[in-house]
Amino acid sequence: MHRAATILAACPYAVLATVLVATTLAPPAPAAAAPATAGEPDGASGSAWTPDAFAGEDTLELTTQAPEEEPYTFPVWLVVVDGQLYVRLGNRAAGRVERNRTAPLLGVTVAGRRFERVRADAAPDMAARVAEAMAAKYWTDVVIRWAPHPLTLRLTAE
Repeated sequence: MHRAATILAACPYAVLATVLVATTLAPPAPAAAAPATAGEPDGASGSAWTPDAFAGEDTLELTTQAPEEEPYTFPVWLVVVDGQLYVRLGNRAAGRVERNRTAPLLGVTVAGRRFERVRADAAPDMAARVAEAMAAKYWTDVVIRWAPHPLTLRLTAE
């Protein structure tokens, strides 16, 4: 038997996990976002920071800037719980947020809109509810949930 076939026969879930992680971590590139602020509507869609309106989005993008680095933007899953927007971060993303020189403020792009001043507050008390909401929203969470997620954030635009 070919070596790859032997590996697949021995561990069929490895292929599933690889495909799920690859598709989850590499979403399609979003269209350019229109600038927006918390209280003022953006020119493109006429809406402001409204977490319930973002609930149907698959991902949002966080922008951080570590000392002596260029801004770095990365996608993350999102959920809305009790009208508040939450993200759950793995080790690498949590480290980027913790080193962010504009903390506790991040840049956020969601639903095609860009928000430059979004407060990111640690919400460890919501970690279990956010994890449940992620599992209900994203079928691939069946694999992702087993990875460490040391930081749950509540996002609120200023």
